[in-house]
Amino acid sequence: MKRWRKILLISLVMVSMVLLQGCPGGGLIDSYRLISGDIKQYEKAEFEIIVNTQYVNAYDQDEVMLDMILTTPLGEDLILPCYFERNSGEQQSLWKARFAAAEVGSYSYYFKLTQADMSLSSAKSTFEVSGSSSDGFLHVNDFWTLKFDSGKPFRGIGENVGWESRNYENPKHTYDYLLPTLSENGANFFRTWMCAWDLPIEWPKVSKHTDRYTDSDAYFHPQGIQRMDELVDMIDSLDLYMMLAMNTHGPLIDGGGWENYRYNTANGGPAETPTDFFTNEDARKMSKNKFRFLVARWGYSTHIGAWEFFNEIDNSVFTRTPHDSIRIPHEHVTAWHEEMSNYIKSIDPYGHIVTTSVSHREIDGMFDVKNIDIAQRHIYKKTEQIPALTNQYAEEYGKPFVWGEFGYEWDWNLDFSTIAEESDYDYKRGLWYGLFNPTPILPMTWWWEFFDDRNMTPYFQSVRMISDMMLAAGDGAFKPVAVASIGLEAYSVKCGEKIFVGVLNSQTERLQSDLVMDLRVGSYDIKRFNPDDRSFITNGSIAAGESGLVIPKVSLQSWDEMIYILTPKK
Repeated sequence: MKRWRKILLISLVMVSMVLLQGCPGGGLIDSYRLISGDIKQYEKAEFEIIVNTQYVNAYDQDEVMLDMILTTPLGEDLILPCYFERNSGEQQSLWKARFAAAEVGSYSYYFKLTQADMSLSSAKSTFEVSGSSSDGFLHVNDFWTLKFDSGKPFRGIGENVGWESRNYENPKHTYDYLLPTLSENGANFFRTWMCAWDLPIEWPKVSKHTDRYTDSDAYFHPQGIQRMDELVDMIDSLDLYMMLAMNTHGPLIDGGGWENYRYNTANGGPAETPTDFFTNEDARKMSKNKFRFLVARWGYSTHIGAWEFFNEIDNSVFTRTPHDSIRIPHEHVTAWHEEMSNYIKSIDPYGHIVTTSVSHREIDGMFDVKNIDIAQRHIYKKTEQIPALTNQYAEEYGKPFVWGEFGYEWDWNLDFSTIAEESDYDYKRGLWYGLFNPTPILPMTWWWEFFDDRNMTPYFQSVRMISDMMLAAGDGAFKPVAVASIGLEAYSVKCGEKIFVGVLNSQTERLQSDLVMDLRVGSYDIKRFNPDDRSFITNGSIAAGESGLVIPKVSLQSWDEMIYILTPKK
């Protein structure tokens, strides 16, 4: 008798689910509406959805998921995660969807609610999308450039703005000051962190070194969410592209924040050790909850240039702690990156670039993961090695490679005023090394406050001018041209029909040398560009011969640089 009662109960539940799925949301999706104005291509369209249920933790995918299911004008089906805003009223919750349409025309859509092994759908509706001047989202292209949806090539030029000033740092160094300053001076890219003192979205306990945020019991930090909203609005308006480091290595190291990390069992999390962060199933679900929220709330922004899983994960892997008797095994870190990169690609309808980074030590197989689009390392005290290593790593990894951080010095305990001039030149040459070598994002200095205080930011204007000329001349195509000199450093690329030559004097005395390029035919008009004052000087013309194309008697002062632009004579 009990067996038949169980069968009857299961049958009634199945019938109820069928009936619910035939209704608009099965009565659970009460209503939805577009709350933004006319929808334009690649601009944010925001929808508000009312659900007739409240949740204990609506950010937990095991409890509930709400998705927007779209069909594009060309017939492609898209799934957009929606995000929970708050419980409202007595028995309702407010959700939102933020969507950026890549196509012009008519979209159809509905909302799908998944909970307790049930999947319930709303009625369908439509909206129209008109055109805009936006180029869309960034994607990988080749070793030299990224490209927009429009096909337009892009090279990132900028620096790290790792965080906003802490209590003991210069209070002017906030996003509100630093990012407009970068944009005004020609930079188009920057990198920043989510951490305990900056954008602490998943940090209930924030750093004692910031008054910008306070501790919160919320699953995702309300103040961190608000600041991220403001930051994304800001970069959209400034036309700056952001690499967002969503984890840092510090919380997986004793003394670096593990004691406050939400994944730690001491704070109610599922991970007893840093290794458990990568291997524990519930810990991995927590990471996916975060990535889903980030995509749902901010994925619409065309100015999120890349999701970065970790800043310098090798500094966790190679550090022993009292919590782990051995260092974190490489295979666990690589498997985590494979799982998370597959996951974020599956929920991100825009196809944002995905990366992760190491300081200087290899994690076995990590950069071989298919959905890690860009390999990334950091380099300090070895800037002169950037040209050779850039080419080496691009070939080794078989995918675009970037230097996410570089600097003349890494030790923040030193008095940087004693190495100011050396650091200034190092800052300049790192940018030129990037411009003339195969990397889609030029090396980004770490010491943003120091270089702002030294008024170095205007130097980005010089690099941006030459970069724009290169992209325009070759429509994003770069072909290295061998160039030789005595004493001076020289690098050359051909973009379309134009040839660009970068010359640096890294020595402590004035040097003069001919530049000999591996070209045997053609005549060219020459212009010389001085990066310090952004002036162009015409230098006549030269013709190639049996010994190559020679720019004679190039003379540079110590720690100086010059750019030559060769245009074929008509």
